[in-house]
Amino acid sequence: MTMTDTDVPTPTLIHLPVLAAEVVEALQPAPGKTIVDGTLGGAGHTRLLLERGAQVIGIDQDPYALDRARSQGLPGLRLVQGNYRDMDTLLPAIGVQSVDGVLLDIGVSSFQLDDAERGFSYHTDAPLDMRMSQSGQTAADVVNTLEVEELASIIYEYGEERHSRRIARGIVAAREESPILTTVRLAEVIKRAYPGQHARGIHPARRSFQALRIHVNDELGALRSGLDAAASMLAPGGRLAVISFHSLEDRIVKRWMKLHSGEVQQRWASRDGGEEETPGSAASTPGQPVLTPLHKRPLEASEAEQLSNPRARSAKLRVAVRAGEAL
Repeated sequence: MTMTDTDVPTPTLIHLPVLAAEVVEALQPAPGKTIVDGTLGGAGHTRLLLERGAQVIGIDQDPYALDRARSQGLPGLRLVQGNYRDMDTLLPAIGVQSVDGVLLDIGVSSFQLDDAERGFSYHTDAPLDMRMSQSGQTAADVVNTLEVEELASIIYEYGEERHSRRIARGIVAAREESPILTTVRLAEVIKRAYPGQHARGIHPARRSFQALRIHVNDELGALRSGLDAAASMLAPGGRLAVISFHSLEDRIVKRWMKLHSGEVQQRWASRDGGEEETPGSAASTPGQPVLTPLHKRPLEASEAEQLSNPRARSAKLRVAVRAGEAL
């Protein structure tokens, strides 16, 4: 996938996977191993895993991503259309009960971002879409139907935009004149509503576009469900690698891995004979897999990689291993 900052348009025919060496080291692909790329995208990571002899199951909800991968004729690759949040049902449906590794590269893919017609970027005029799956509610539906408070909540929560209320009021006022149907019109509306000067080099619509994309695709909900689904499919000793691109995603992954760690589960098990559960925590449920994070801090791209691939600059990789054999 790629970063969420759409201020770095980099059209390319070649997908540059971020943290490529780190992902290969984390997942340890080899002949006889089956690894799931739950967010196939441009198949950059998948190609590296296949080159080392692993069998790869590529999952993507975007039919265009699957078509691109299929056209490459990559030996050892099985393609499945769907959302990675459902891999615990998608994989058994094709006869796969467990896997040796799972990669989740969260966010919008490079190809989706670079395709102006998908409506993810405010740099070129296009229909205001933002759907990864090409189905369901569009960003235009959201900005033209929700009330001020709902819009402000989305922009603040998912975009961490401190001017969310003012931007939401500007959107509602503008759509009363005529519906907001294109990326450029929405960007202009946000820019007019934005108070004072914005940070140099940062478009005032950046955070709002990010927020709308996350909302339209339920990205954070998919991440939470997908982590649980991935853990349930890992064989003992299997590895989970997650690349995130902004703080909202990374906080979810960090907390989830902590809740699934053996240390936390042992602490809960010692309370009242193991009967007590922590509200909202899947890790407190008996029978949940225990995973051990491999690093105290997430891995980040080197300066050299950030120079060659600016979209890697905000990437963070966290890796965990399911209990069952030596790390």
